[in-house]
Amino acid sequence: MSEEEHSGREHTGREHRNDGAGEPAPGSTGQQWNQASGSGPWSPADGQPGPPPPGPQQPVPPPPGIPRPGTNPWAQQGNPWGQQPAAQGSAWGQPNPYSGGTVPPPGYTPPPKPGVIPLRPLGLGEIMDGAFQACRRNALAAFGNAFVVQAVITLLIVVLGVGLVASFEGWLQSGASSGEVTGPLVGMAVGSVSTLGGLSLAGVLIVQGLLVLPVARSALNLNTRFGQVWQLARGSLGPLAGLALLMLAGAAAGVTVLVLLGYLILDAFQAMGLIVVIPAFFAVIAAAAWVSVKLSLAPAALVLEGIGVFPAVRRSWQLTKGNWWRTFGILALTSLTVNVLSQILSVPLTFGISALTVVDNVAVTVLSVVLLFAVSLLVAALTCAFQSAVTALLYIDLRIRREGFDLALMKDQENPQITDPGFLPGRKAVPVVHGPYGPPAGTQ
Repeated sequence: MSEEEHSGREHTGREHRNDGAGEPAPGSTGQQWNQASGSGPWSPADGQPGPPPPGPQQPVPPPPGIPRPGTNPWAQQGNPWGQQPAAQGSAWGQPNPYSGGTVPPPGYTPPPKPGVIPLRPLGLGEIMDGAFQACRRNALAAFGNAFVVQAVITLLIVVLGVGLVASFEGWLQSGASSGEVTGPLVGMAVGSVSTLGGLSLAGVLIVQGLLVLPVARSALNLNTRFGQVWQLARGSLGPLAGLALLMLAGAAAGVTVLVLLGYLILDAFQAMGLIVVIPAFFAVIAAAAWVSVKLSLAPAALVLEGIGVFPAVRRSWQLTKGNWWRTFGILALTSLTVNVLSQILSVPLTFGISALTVVDNVAVTVLSVVLLFAVSLLVAALTCAFQSAVTALLYIDLRIRREGFDLALMKDQENPQITDPGFLPGRKAVPVVHGPYGPPAGTQ
């Protein structure tokens, strides 16, 4: 092949390769662009300057025959979603929760605690601490009333005890035969013990009923005075005494029946009857403990809700349903703790006061007896007040768990009558029943 034919074929192939890439677009200036290996991606041919490459600042116009794209309405009006949110509120005129407004960020919000306890189901430590704080903030209403009640009950017990001893000495010195004396003495002893037990039980129930008032008011950070307690509970003292008589009568009837049955069993089977009597004795103790726990909240319900004796018994029975072991454990632990602390307080004081009795002086002896009496009353008042406060908080806790009582306390916190001296939290509370989708808020 000659050199001229070879040059013509090479020129034809070059035109064939460049007819798609290097051919100028229709409507252009006719300048050709070749791919170069220099500094830029494209360089004009024959040293002719060309237009700058297309870029974001200078868009390339579409070729003839292709329609132009429509205008973007959002480009003219501005994109409202790309704007920064207003500092004071949203576009709708409402507070913006994401700009640090009134709505807190998502997360755990603890329940309110306006007083000595948080308004939610309580734990053991919270019940103990709440009882201590309630007694400390209302010391005169709590310990003062407990001291007065215990002093009156103790004085009545001492008077009855002295009368019982005098009656025994009179019967023994009368010169009657032993058969004539045994019956009256046994009857008098049983009656005196029952009376003393009834007085002691009445004193405990009265203190428990009175102490629920300052404890319930302390849950909303309300202080209670000494006389204010008696004003709030003046309509419940009679039912409290009736509740004590009802419990005493039930206990006396049960003990009488059991003693009579035990006597008949032992009389019929002699020593073999012990096989039945001894297990029955422990079973009776367990049954008595079970009943006492079931009825432990009756004084608090009677006073705080303003109901009668039998409705209070039913309320205590219902509240402890399904919570017997927990109630028993808290009351037993409280009683054990209080007894240990009372011994720590009373033993050194009693030992120091008893040392005065060795002095051969009537005035010193009388003073030592009075001091011993006062110390025993003070310790009894402290222990009874604390136990009653624990029982009151246990009653409130069970109402929170079963009836949503915390919601009623939150509502009472906003009541304008809360500053009234006669205001009682939860007096008109309506129990929140369990709905079809589970328990209400604030219950477990």
